Amino acid sequence: QVQVKESGGGSVQAGGSLRLSCTASGEGFGRYAMAWFRQAPGKEREGVSCITWSTGNTYYTDSVKGRFTISRDNSKNTLYLQMTNLKPEDTAMYYCAAHLIGSRWHSSVSWSRWGQGTHVTVSS
Repeated sequence: QVQVKESGGGSVQAGGSLRLSCTASGEGFGRYAMAWFRQAPGKEREGVSCITWSTGNTYYTDSVKGRFTISRDNSKNTLYLQMTNLKPEDTAMYYCAAHLIGSRWHSSVSWSRWGQGTHVTVSS
């Protein structure tokens, strides 16, 4: 079973960039779809982006389209989220998710493996 751990969070000013990484351990990383979620204080966890394992198809929530890019390096067992033109509303704890068990990638209940999260703060 895959275990995942996020890194790369931090504090930036609006308009800045960050790259989050999610390193997976255990067998089968390359066979799992992966996703990034985020959760701001007082809000529900929301799906940010997803990448499939077979075709590498990518999906994004509308609010990050054109600004965030998800990618994966199966040889390094690592998932990435390149975030550019960051906005204060992007401030949240960002989580890596693996092993899609449901039909809706953007729903947190569709994923069975979670990291501990990495925090992103964007100041205006």
